[in-house]
Amino acid sequence: MTQSTEAVFSNGVLKPTRELGLRDQQRVRLIVESIDERSEDREAALARLRAGIARMQFFSTGPLPTREELHDRA
Repeated sequence: MTQSTEAVFSNGVLKPTRELGLRDQQRVRLIVESIDERSEDREAALARLRAGIARMQFFSTGPLPTREELHDRA
């Protein structure tokens, strides 16, 4: 069974905002995604992304293939 809900982290414990219908001591797998990031966290992440993109090379350093090479049907 897969469910999606929001939770609040308080005093070291995740507290779901709604009833999950789980039995006591049932093991579950959590994937945690923050939904209330601070604006400075987003700005730092955006700066890291931009720096990573700036280091990438999105262009060819050699000659481009000719039309015949692209459409070689042999």
